[in-house]
Amino acid sequence: MTLPTTYVAGALLLIFSMLCWSSWANTLKLAGRWRFELYSYDLSVGVAVCVAILAFTFGSLNANELTFQENFLIVSYRKMVYCAGAGMVFNLGNMLLLGAMSIAGLAVSFPISFGVAAIVTAIWNFALNPQGNAILVLGGAVLVAAAIVVNIFAYTTHVDLQAEELKKAALQIDPRVKKSKPKIKPPGPARAVTLSVISGILMGIFSPVMEMGREGDNGVGPYGAALLFAAGVLVSTFLYTPFFLNFPVAGTPIQFTDYFRGTARQHLLGLLGGGLLALGATAGFVGATTPASVKIGSALGYTALHAGAVIAALWGLFAWHEFKGANERIRLLLAVMLVLFLAGLGMVSIAPLYL
Repeated sequence: MTLPTTYVAGALLLIFSMLCWSSWANTLKLAGRWRFELYSYDLSVGVAVCVAILAFTFGSLNANELTFQENFLIVSYRKMVYCAGAGMVFNLGNMLLLGAMSIAGLAVSFPISFGVAAIVTAIWNFALNPQGNAILVLGGAVLVAAAIVVNIFAYTTHVDLQAEELKKAALQIDPRVKKSKPKIKPPGPARAVTLSVISGILMGIFSPVMEMGREGDNGVGPYGAALLFAAGVLVSTFLYTPFFLNFPVAGTPIQFTDYFRGTARQHLLGLLGGGLLALGATAGFVGATTPASVKIGSALGYTALHAGAVIAALWGLFAWHEFKGANERIRLLLAVMLVLFLAGLGMVSIAPLYL
């Protein structure tokens, strides 16, 4: 296996992982009206193909290290099940995140989901291994929770203001103008918030479960963990997606045959999104395997995993203009949300340094 041997190499891999985690969802936005349920099929295939390429190249090239195939011969089946199960847990959380994103956008769904995940992961890790300053851990969790609340308040306020403007516009319509067919009422903000919170809980469970499969001398190596993760994502997609097709979070139910009505561009964007997600996951797994002498601190690893939500929010705000027309108060709330989020992550990250 090709593994990082210096602190800089490991840190760069974690930063690259963060950029991929925060950017892959843009491919769904670029796909236009393509439903996330159908997009998920291409996403999972893209994840599986990209991870397989990485495993059979970088995971098998270095003769001085075990290949991922040799690693599989010495790990326990229980550890392998943990890694595959983590992929299935992640995929359900990710599909709920996509559902929330299709309603509220990147700037709302990602900070809420990743924020909840950061809180769950921090509390889980501290409860199992209470190393670090409890005040910093709890204080950081409170700040991240405050960021989530501020984000929800900004989003619901923006939606309410938009609804008022639509009502005013409707009152000004000439009654002599022929009315068009009534449109399906879009889901309210409560649904997007709920989906994001549940997604975050699942994402928060994913990380500790994956770590359970990787820890110890008989743990799964980074490339093997990525391959099992991808297998869990691919298999579970065909278990979860039929439910979302029949009980959509937004719009009307659709059929699997609608997948074949997508354009080549939409399918390619789904595969590209899966490739970016796979690169992010694999880079994160590999980046955390630096030698003990140059071990990446938990601060950088934890921050890189969850700070991608801030970058995703910036994508939503500045690239996709999801809060277009928002007043100064809402913009201020969004800025406060980002500051609170980063401050909370920073406190949790440095907690192990202050025993």
